[in-house]
Amino acid sequence: LFFLYLDTDRALVLLEEYCKKLRKPEEQQLKKAIRKVMGIFKSSLFQALLGSFKKKATRHGTTSHTSLPAALACDVLGYPRD
Repeated sequence: LFFLYLDTDRALVLLEEYCKKLRKPEEQQLKKAIRKVMGIFKSSLFQALLGSFKKKATRHGTTSHTSLPAALACDVLGYPRD
């Protein structure tokens, strides 16, 4: 459950740490895909959409503690969400 409360920056740190462990030739495609996801997380468009989502959820009283980037990082890293 701890990982669900992480923000985008923490998700990026986790993904970067994981990428450093991917050294085998057969892991390079995965590493490239993770780096692509990291680029999306860092993009101004993603940050704007995430900010808009949080504002909308807060306005409607449906604030979720789940961080979308962190949930994705958990999936990639194989961490449990519950």
